[in-house]
Amino acid sequence: MTQSSDPVRIVITGMGWTTPLGDEIDAVWERLLRADSGVGPIDRFDAGAYSTNFAAQTPDPDLEAILDDSAPHAHAGVNTRFALAAAARAWRQSGLDKRNGVNRRRIGVYLGSGEGPPDFDAFAGANLAGWDDEKRAVDMGRWVKAAYELMTAQRELEQEPNMPLSHIARAFGAGGPSYNCLTACAASTQAIGEASEIIRLGEADVMIAGGAHTMIHPLGVTGFIRLTALSSRRDDPQGACRPFSSSRDGFVMGEGAGMLIIESLAHAKARGATPLAEIVGFGSSADAFRITDIQPDGEGAQATMRAALSQAGIDPLSTDDTGRPPVHYISAHGTGTQENDSIETRGIRAVFQDNAPKIPVSSIKSMTGHLIAAAGVVEAITCVQAIRTGFVPPTRNLTQPDPQCDLDYVPNEARDLNSAGGVRVAISNSFGFGGQNNTLVMKRFED
Repeated sequence: MTQSSDPVRIVITGMGWTTPLGDEIDAVWERLLRADSGVGPIDRFDAGAYSTNFAAQTPDPDLEAILDDSAPHAHAGVNTRFALAAAARAWRQSGLDKRNGVNRRRIGVYLGSGEGPPDFDAFAGANLAGWDDEKRAVDMGRWVKAAYELMTAQRELEQEPNMPLSHIARAFGAGGPSYNCLTACAASTQAIGEASEIIRLGEADVMIAGGAHTMIHPLGVTGFIRLTALSSRRDDPQGACRPFSSSRDGFVMGEGAGMLIIESLAHAKARGATPLAEIVGFGSSADAFRITDIQPDGEGAQATMRAALSQAGIDPLSTDDTGRPPVHYISAHGTGTQENDSIETRGIRAVFQDNAPKIPVSSIKSMTGHLIAAAGVVEAITCVQAIRTGFVPPTRNLTQPDPQCDLDYVPNEARDLNSAGGVRVAISNSFGFGGQNNTLVMKRFED
């Protein structure tokens, strides 16, 4: 992305999330500032024999209490239920529930998501006695009737990655541009950035943008264990995710969803909406390196940050009259893996140079776990909350600093920046498995 001469300004008018720490914006924000942890033992399946048997689980939302009409979503998969709950809260905050004459063909949806849990339990407990129409082997060699497969087809369909998008479009009458991206941990950041560009191009007035994901199921957990990406601190689940710490040994799986309502400033003003913050920059890059490893010098991370800052018209090396850098908070990707944290640090240092140590950087994954495709939007909402309140959340469990990670990571206690002028500009980094990188720049709304 390069700096645009397009006068269209993009504002956030609604936010919603459903996370391991709760689902109300202010309540979750208070828990983040207290450095509360949402990590605990996995109870969704028997993980007792796994080397990692803990995660940050999110309660299944009560859609009947959230949606005006939940009946069409009665069979929705867990990814979709998370997405609907977050979207409903964002929609309500934006004031779009009153619609105010908004053309539904000008309301679009752009999500980052992944597949929901495979239906491992579809055959568990099934009474196979007397079934003679055996068609194929499934589930560790069990033979089941073709008719039974048809009975479970809808459950399987509801785990497809495009299902949250379809349900959201139906629930909120969003008949405009409709997209879904699958760029792993960078997906929901990409969704927000590209949704902003769709509005700038004049193809929509409003976009519902964000992501939803869960991988807390046997296949998901097993896969990341095999990759040695998960922390194995079974004796201390809440202390397991340790971004930027010398003792870090991997990330903790999380799940949930986050949604933003974004629209052009002109459209928001015309319907009397209140902007919460402005999106001023989006950058995207690929490492073009190995599929399973990050480029060691962080060139991809640098490229996406530089592109986002360029579109925002921000010189990362500049300072104000007090010597303060132009960016006041960085929500790091900060997974707690050895490679990610040191390489992200290297990338931030390369982009901001002498300014880098002056910028508070933190990772809320130390409290929420890694929400995979939903991580970016939840961290973008964190940036908006930092802008609105002047506080930045801490990095929990950072008691043993790593010499290779030598920035200001706001260890263990939230920080009040209001005496320094608050948080006017914040950036959110998301780096996806496979080498996809995306960065958003958000700033305090000033009319």
